[in-house]
Amino acid sequence: MDWGTELWDQFEVLERHTQWGLDLLDRYVKFVKERTEVEQAYAKQLRSLVKKYLPKRPAKDDPESKFSQQQSFVQILQEVNDFAGQRELVAENLSVRVCLELTKYSQEMKQERKMHFQEGRRAQQQLENGFKQLENSKRKFERDCREAEKAAQTAERLDQDINATKADVEKAKQQAHLRSHMAEESKNEYAAQLQRFNRDQAHFYFSQMPQIFDKLQDMDERRAVHLGAGYGLLSETELEVVPIIAKCLEGMKVAAHAVDPKNDSQVLIELHKSGFARPGDVEFEDFSQPMNRAPSDSSLGTPSEGRPELRGPSRSRAKRWPFGKKNKPLGGPVPLALPNGPPSPRSGRDPLTILSEISKSVKPRLASFRSLRGSRGTVVTEDFSHLPPEQQRKRLQQQLEERNRELQKEVDQREALKKMKDVYEKTPQMGDPASLEPQITETLGNIERLKLEVQKYEAWLAEAESRVLSNRGDSLSRHARPPDPPTSAPPDNSSSNSGSQDAKESSEEPPTEESQDTPIYTEFDEDFEEEATSPIGHCVAIYHFEGSSEGTISMAEGEDLSLMEEDKGDGWTRVRRKEGGEGYVPTSYLRVTLN
Repeated sequence: MDWGTELWDQFEVLERHTQWGLDLLDRYVKFVKERTEVEQAYAKQLRSLVKKYLPKRPAKDDPESKFSQQQSFVQILQEVNDFAGQRELVAENLSVRVCLELTKYSQEMKQERKMHFQEGRRAQQQLENGFKQLENSKRKFERDCREAEKAAQTAERLDQDINATKADVEKAKQQAHLRSHMAEESKNEYAAQLQRFNRDQAHFYFSQMPQIFDKLQDMDERRAVHLGAGYGLLSETELEVVPIIAKCLEGMKVAAHAVDPKNDSQVLIELHKSGFARPGDVEFEDFSQPMNRAPSDSSLGTPSEGRPELRGPSRSRAKRWPFGKKNKPLGGPVPLALPNGPPSPRSGRDPLTILSEISKSVKPRLASFRSLRGSRGTVVTEDFSHLPPEQQRKRLQQQLEERNRELQKEVDQREALKKMKDVYEKTPQMGDPASLEPQITETLGNIERLKLEVQKYEAWLAEAESRVLSNRGDSLSRHARPPDPPTSAPPDNSSSNSGSQDAKESSEEPPTEESQDTPIYTEFDEDFEEEATSPIGHCVAIYHFEGSSEGTISMAEGEDLSLMEEDKGDGWTRVRRKEGGEGYVPTSYLRVTLN
């Protein structure tokens, strides 16, 4: 069934229907266009939301980025940002594949429809013109017939009239004959026009208009097919991004499972561990005794020579930074009384003076606890002595690693300049060797400066290590816990610096037998795994290292080693030599390549 056969007389109906179809196509295009605007606005708002909540500082400068909770949140924000990108992709695909394509096709359909209906109207106009000509010829034939009949009647009347002359009768007969001839011609013309009109009308209704209606039907069906395909693209575009959106949602789920409270607690410890030893018990100070009583060794909190013992063995160290006072420099004042040793001889001191000193030593302690909660106006020093020992050690380790990287970069640049100078000397046309002298001189100056800075930071690091290990030794003696693994600096200057630090500590308190037996690198035991593991990479020693301390291993410059364990942030890496033997060496002494 087709329109040309079944709807041959519904020209106006087909005109309205085809116009409705094109209007529906345009409405759908407008709907998709507004849908793309909604998707773009949604994606833009999502990206703005992600940008609002993303950390403003780089990850390396943000301590909070080390926590798994923060990392998971950032991962969720990134997944939401990717999700927004998929919404933008949906909007783009709908705009290109639906809006543009259907708009272009709609314009083509409108032109084709206009052409078909112009052709139909032209055929109708031709048929109407033929009908008008038929009517004109018919009216002319009718008029000529009436006039011929009238002329015949006039001639017959004159012929019967006895008063009429012969000339009048002849003239009337000629007129009647002429009118009859004209009527006959009009009849023939009318018959021919009628035959022509019937032929044109048959062609119009049985051939011409059915063809036009069939073309309109084909055009409308093609429009419907394209519109249906446009409907399908709406869902296909969504389905194309479903796998990636599913990955985004899966990434959010993985980020949710990645939250590790235990690890965050350990990270908080690593970030804010001060390294101080815990303060000892507050000693009882007896004020009930007579003020002028002779000092006795049996007095509570009072040494044998009459000087009150203000601090126990751990109080001399707990007296430092956490309680409002920095470390004493070398050669500073000696404590009033050495623990477990003979009291300092004092003479001429009355008890009131002693009590005033006691009160002065106790009051600042209360304010110093407030300083632990945050202090303003802290002076930042180059050796980070304003930080707790553990944090100072980590910052010094970072600075030392940075200086070593800069030093290696300058050394490589010096070697490159030397090679370039040799090339210029051999082939002068390539350049003037003297032009490289300023750069070489500047590089050598930078190398010397960086070497001095490396030595300076190594000395400070060794001193900080000694302080951390000293405080940790006190904690070990009180809590009977196994020694920690080593986290000290590269030991080329550690022995001399440790010696100077030990001298400093000895000015404050005498070394106990336990502290003397504790090795410097006792921290290795915590990270060192006894069971054999497979290497995770290899490394090359760029400096010579003499591993003379417990847990370390010696290596020669240029020696190939197997990497057993990466640096965990303490400045040491566990390696294995080819001929056997496994231990820790400074990370800054290695060039590491992971498998």
